[in-house]
Amino acid sequence: MTFQRARSEEQREIRRRAILETTSAMLDEMPVAEVTLNELSRRVGLAKTAVLRYFESREAVLLDLMDDRTTTWLAELDQELAVGIDPSRSALERAQQAADVFSRSLAAQRVLCDLYGAQGGVLEHNVSVEVVRRHKRASLGNLAVMADLVRRHLPEVGDRAEVFCLHTLLVAGALSAYDSPPSSLLAVYESEPALAVHQIEMRTALRLAIITSLVGMLPRS
Repeated sequence: MTFQRARSEEQREIRRRAILETTSAMLDEMPVAEVTLNELSRRVGLAKTAVLRYFESREAVLLDLMDDRTTTWLAELDQELAVGIDPSRSALERAQQAADVFSRSLAAQRVLCDLYGAQGGVLEHNVSVEVVRRHKRASLGNLAVMADLVRRHLPEVGDRAEVFCLHTLLVAGALSAYDSPPSSLLAVYESEPALAVHQIEMRTALRLAIITSLVGMLPRS
């Protein structure tokens, strides 16, 4: 696509959304580390200098995209939890059901988990104070929404829900680095299966971490 110079706030928002959507499409093809401003500007049909009028850096684009994707995911998660958790069950059973839903839902969000994994070490660098401030406000807002979802189905967790949610996203980000092993590692596992004893499978590993965390937060009877 190609663009005329934006003359209004509406046009600027159209450009901004196009940049985010193009970045999102790139992340369906490549990891966060391989996304560059040069390739992004080529795909979106804007000069690199024009892209920088809307986002001050590659990291700023990715932070905004992470916030947007998290908001969209939480809307989906709301429906998934409503279907997947039976309110008539005990707290322990509901915790197990919640772990099933969270692990299945997050494992399907490969790009989002990749962004979480890059957040602290990469994305929050090379950005201004104002960009970080906006991102943190959006992150805290999304975290509050996620915690409310947890309390709706597991009120027993109480005020620990937000800590649980933060830990869950951090674990999902960390595990995402192991979700797509390189071909050399897969070849080693195939030739010597004993070395694959601790090979990570995203959803299984997530479920174990989530259920351990949730059960630990339930009140003792």
